[in-house]
Amino acid sequence: MPKSTNQKLKLLYLLKILSEQTDDKHYLSAGELIEELAGYEIRAERKSIYDDVSQLIDFGYDIVLVKSRANGGYYLAGRDFELAELKLLVEVIQSSRFLTQKKSKELIGKIEKLASKWDAKQLQRQVYVANRIKTANESIYYIVDDIHKAIQNNEQISFQYLEWNLEKQLVTRKGGKRYQISPWALTCKDENYYLIAHDALEDKIKHFRVDKMGGIRIMTDVKREGSALFEQFDIADYANKTFSMFGGQEETVTLLLENHLIGVMMDRFGRDISIRKRDEEHFSARVTVAVSGQFFGWLTGLGQGACLTAPAGIVEQYREYLRKIADNYAGTQDNVR
Repeated sequence: MPKSTNQKLKLLYLLKILSEQTDDKHYLSAGELIEELAGYEIRAERKSIYDDVSQLIDFGYDIVLVKSRANGGYYLAGRDFELAELKLLVEVIQSSRFLTQKKSKELIGKIEKLASKWDAKQLQRQVYVANRIKTANESIYYIVDDIHKAIQNNEQISFQYLEWNLEKQLVTRKGGKRYQISPWALTCKDENYYLIAHDALEDKIKHFRVDKMGGIRIMTDVKREGSALFEQFDIADYANKTFSMFGGQEETVTLLLENHLIGVMMDRFGRDISIRKRDEEHFSARVTVAVSGQFFGWLTGLGQGACLTAPAGIVEQYREYLRKIADNYAGTQDNVR
């Protein structure tokens, strides 16, 4: 009987089978390995299986033989990542707001291939991407890649900055104006990805939300500027100063907001928030929040452009919150603590 075209790939297919179908709780005997290889049109005998496994071990693969009359066999013990490490990577990906749902699922699918099919099932049970708040910018993966290239090649980039409109669409800001800056670093803060860059027009370090960048171009003939400023720059300190919701009773509240705050609301609560146009300058939004001092602090930070309108009990709590803050500033300078 002539050899199949896959016969020369026998060692590789054997490794593939061990990688995908075995772990420290699931083994394959020599006979089962022969059956699995037959599925790839590869013939094998017990002696050749012993020899092939021995070669893989000599090459450096940690393959263990469990001797048992009941269900003994071989399994691949040494892997690049332990299951706990893969679970951690999955959690990081699915909780990353700057990755789209599509890209998150693609990356998690690739991570599953690093485990046996049995461990991959545990990873699949951990995946909760659908209801996570994610960016809508499908180009972010390539934007990050272009930024890294520009940094490595000491080049500037240009791009358009995007913002949300009331139709829940990402549109270009300032009529499509292009920004040209010198990229220096990428950093994560408050579940978002930021580019730290030098703006030559103002000669200062600025930050930009990566998922709000579009139409990026690498300026191959324009070298980066701002090296002197960046040498003295502390990214961690900058992120902590520039860029929180706390535990509390969950309540659905209604806010009346100026139109320009639509992006702030979608960044915080996602694209599925319930909004309603009130007039040419305002819209209302119903969102579920954990009512706490941190929520009131976030709301206060929106300034006069945001007003909490319901429910009445939460509105009164907010008034009391503001009264207590105002009391700290009542009277003369001598009363300030």
